[in-house]
Amino acid sequence: MNKVEIIARRILGWKLNRWDRWFDYEKGEFISVSDFQPEQNLDHALRIVARMKELGFTYTTDGRTTACFGDVCETGETLAEAITNAAFSIADNSSVPDEWL
Repeated sequence: MNKVEIIARRILGWKLNRWDRWFDYEKGEFISVSDFQPEQNLDHALRIVARMKELGFTYTTDGRTTACFGDVCETGETLAEAITNAAFSIADNSSVPDEWL
């Protein structure tokens, strides 16, 4: 899975409905895979921020290239990229040893 897929599944709770679209059960809407680009689109990244706040994370930013959820901070060339990187850092469990799973 790529970064956006991990965020969509593990943070936003979306399910892959077809190979080219997600389904958001909470809102009852379909989201085209190609239309959800949080690294390039600040509105999409802010959707992640809203969800992270619902999950209890505190969001802070310098407003330009750094985003933090709690004590997990990441940077990017843009704020949207920084938000995506920080969310991915929390959602990614590839560094968890297999014996823990």
